[in-house]
Amino acid sequence: MEENKSKLEELKNRFEKIAQSFDRDKMREEIKELESQMMQPGFWDDREKATRASQELADKQKTLDTLESLEQNLNEKLLNEFELKTFLSGTHDNSEAILSIHSGTGGVEAMDWASILVRMYQRFFERKNWKYEITNESFGEEAGIKEISMIVHASLTYGYLKGEAGTHRLVRQSPFNADKLRQTSFALVEVLPVIENMEMEIKDEDIEFAAFRSGGHGGQNVNKVSTAVRLKHIPTNITVTAQTERSQLQNRENALKLLRAKLWVLQQAKKNAQTQGLKGTTQASWGTQIRSYVLHPYHMVKDLRTLVETSNTDSVLDGDLQQFIDAEVRKS
Repeated sequence: MEENKSKLEELKNRFEKIAQSFDRDKMREEIKELESQMMQPGFWDDREKATRASQELADKQKTLDTLESLEQNLNEKLLNEFELKTFLSGTHDNSEAILSIHSGTGGVEAMDWASILVRMYQRFFERKNWKYEITNESFGEEAGIKEISMIVHASLTYGYLKGEAGTHRLVRQSPFNADKLRQTSFALVEVLPVIENMEMEIKDEDIEFAAFRSGGHGGQNVNKVSTAVRLKHIPTNITVTAQTERSQLQNRENALKLLRAKLWVLQQAKKNAQTQGLKGTTQASWGTQIRSYVLHPYHMVKDLRTLVETSNTDSVLDGDLQQFIDAEVRKS
């Protein structure tokens, strides 16, 4: 009884601390203003602007509803999730995310590991009820994936997922070797925010455009028309592709989202380099290893930054990533 009372008091103190960081009266006024905007004639004429306003309204209303719900009934799980959001105050933390996975050196072993990571993240997205779309994927000749890009359509996903960026290492018995030798494979996870066009405008004359046919497994053509898109940013030599949509226009828009995100990252890297008085690199790099997944001779997933670890590797590879993401978000 005394233990339950102490726990309730702790939850109340945590809630009060969180609640103080929100001005609910101001939030209600902002919600009314957004609702008024949406009632104006021609609101949806500018679809990009209208979508942003609609998403902002939904986010503010959800935040307010959650605060009031917690005030009436303290729920530890809901409080933990809400508390985690208070750590997401960085640049573009509230944005949608572009998550890409690139297989490392090692041929089919690395490409198979990349495909395992793809499934892991997609299962995590499903657990969170986050909608996602695959915008580009390149398959291995024998098995696995060379690279893939996915846009996660939910607010705050960049804030939650940015800590997943880096090299992921797998140690296991090889399923592609008759002797089942121990094999180490690597894959790179890249996480970028979706950047709005008005923030990162790209001049038409700076883009080299090419259309090509989308390819399936083994390089087999799955489209008879050239709907896939490749964009090259001439000043930086950055090249991106998008090919999973049937419409060339939609593939071009997805490619532009990826290009804007990469240019934003490049811009931030240059700013950081100038601040530190260093010459920043402008090329993508593998970075440092952030997490190790060992399936042989024992089972262990360990994050090398937060030191969070678990022996339940099956659960992690089935998308149970919350403990790792929580620890990284709170650390940053």
